[in-house]
Amino acid sequence: MPTVLVTTTGEDRPGITAGLLEVLAASSAEVLDMEQVVIRGQLTLGLVTRFGEDDPVLKDLLYYGYQAGVEVQFEPIEGDEDRTDPHRSRYVVTIIGHTLSAAVFKAVADAIAGHGANIDRIVRLSTYPVRSYEFEVSGGSPDDMRRALLEVARTHQVDVAVQVLGLERRAKRIVVLDMDSTLIQDEVIDLLAEEAGVEDRVKDITSRAMAGELDFSESLRERVALLEGMTVEQLERVKDRIRLTPGARTFIRTLHRLGFKAAVVSGGFSYFTDWVAERLALDHAHANELEIVDGRLTGKLVGTIVDGPGKAELLRHIAEHDGIPREQVVAVGDGANDLDMLEAAGLGIAFNAKPIVRDAADTALNVPYLDAILFFLGIRRDEVEANST
Repeated sequence: MPTVLVTTTGEDRPGITAGLLEVLAASSAEVLDMEQVVIRGQLTLGLVTRFGEDDPVLKDLLYYGYQAGVEVQFEPIEGDEDRTDPHRSRYVVTIIGHTLSAAVFKAVADAIAGHGANIDRIVRLSTYPVRSYEFEVSGGSPDDMRRALLEVARTHQVDVAVQVLGLERRAKRIVVLDMDSTLIQDEVIDLLAEEAGVEDRVKDITSRAMAGELDFSESLRERVALLEGMTVEQLERVKDRIRLTPGARTFIRTLHRLGFKAAVVSGGFSYFTDWVAERLALDHAHANELEIVDGRLTGKLVGTIVDGPGKAELLRHIAEHDGIPREQVVAVGDGANDLDMLEAAGLGIAFNAKPIVRDAADTALNVPYLDAILFFLGIRRDEVEANST
């Protein structure tokens, strides 16, 4: 029984695929494989069919193509089965950028092919607020390919991620976010310092911490001590200055509507994270607690400090509480105190992060839109928009 690849191209409109299948259904033909794509209104449909020696199905398909105004071509192929090796490693390469030139696509394709991998499929994920595409890739050396693609990202100033293509990628169930400079655009400690009139002193301590002269906990205590005497009214004024990161509402709303949970784990202060969590309907919120007595800050913290290791431990606690394996957790952050949390998650994403964080994370995103993270999860822009009403 002959086996033939049937390729149909032409202007897309309702009923073309149905018409082709009607021709096949009226014959003895079997459909062994099929895939279709429409780009800018132009249809490309490929199907593999097997039929009897005397079946006139190919003539019938040609006649249908003539009637429908599409081109139908045939190519005999050997064998009936899909030749895809089920044991061959498969990956998904995601590229994101404000613009994506032909040079970018060439560089990505060269990096993939140059390390023995094959591009099986390309899917457009979005055209705004950024452009993004997903390449399904098989074979090759993932580590070598990843290094080559990171060089492409640096050269062309785009974001590139390489992930294993499989159930684990599709089974992510919760996103845990840092707050300052991630979920929000601001650093709350700096806003508090401005309100208290101790901005320069707080910046000096922050600089010493970044230089390695102080650890996170010590520097946090020193900075909080400078806020002694601030009133609740001043804290409320700081709240009014907090700006959500562009795309934050869309990101969280889409996660919830797709069945994800969302959490914030911050080295900042619960007075503000709880407020942001309520605004966005987050499922969990954890941060340091400022001590307030008689409506004023005492300059002290209450309880255990949430530092880098503490953020990772909270991520594990949230996952265990919700019955979610850590492989199904996504963590997002920008600072050095997020490194442990990013490592503890199934997928760690550095969002507009410091170089040390970008280098250590599974992948990095350097566009200013938080909802662009959805594209790393394989969620298309039209799915976001379908869930926006």
